[in-house]
Amino acid sequence: MERSGGNDRAAANSIFIRQPYESESKNGFYGAFLYVSRLTPSFPPATFRFLRDLKANNNRPWFNEQKPRYEAVLRQPFLQLIGDLQVPLAKISPHFVADPRGQGGSMFRIHRDTRYAKDKTPYKTWSGARLFHERARQVDAPSFYLHIQPGNCFVGGGKWHPEAESIKRIREFIANNPQAWKKAARSKSFTAHFRLGGDSLMRPPRGFDPDHELIEDLKRKDFVAMEGFADGIATSTELKPLLVDRFKRVAPLVDYLCASLDLEF
Repeated sequence: MERSGGNDRAAANSIFIRQPYESESKNGFYGAFLYVSRLTPSFPPATFRFLRDLKANNNRPWFNEQKPRYEAVLRQPFLQLIGDLQVPLAKISPHFVADPRGQGGSMFRIHRDTRYAKDKTPYKTWSGARLFHERARQVDAPSFYLHIQPGNCFVGGGKWHPEAESIKRIREFIANNPQAWKKAARSKSFTAHFRLGGDSLMRPPRGFDPDHELIEDLKRKDFVAMEGFADGIATSTELKPLLVDRFKRVAPLVDYLCASLDLEF
């Protein structure tokens, strides 16, 4: 069937993905084609060149001169990606937000807080985004996370450095709901891609049974899961589908943490 000129141009920027009809799927057959937009890479290779150059020239004069480059190859692509994640994230949980605003949104500022740091270099040599709970400004809440850094890209979710009261509530919830914790953090879907990370206590926390079957998890000071991926993924069409898949896989952990803190998921 012939297409008009306008549709020809659309087709040049589109792909066909084969999908099963419901009746055929049950029998292992595939039928219909869906017409969808062609995926485009979220980040150009220049993103990583900029971050490597920033690491070698971490000073204000250099950054001010290179700020248009920062906007073009890192900040604007990252904000676009965050916006692209809004719809799939809402399908995972309507209570989490991918906020593409340049100020006060999901993307972390490039400037470091050096007030109490020995290292006074002014800029982060990585970029990250926190897809946060809608009540995160009122409550110490878990989040989904994406980190872009040469040689250290990763995706994950959970709660990093929770406040003292939050740690207590999470530990109590794990101690009282061990089977649900195992389902959230030890399922095949989860462990095929994620590992729990962060810091832990050397000894069992006060008030908890040292012989509890989940004592190693009760000793945790952070409740986060992470999976690394190659820099090349970030500059390919694979990034957005990978992020959506991994957010789905880590969602049970985030859901569990929300339940421990009386938050909606």
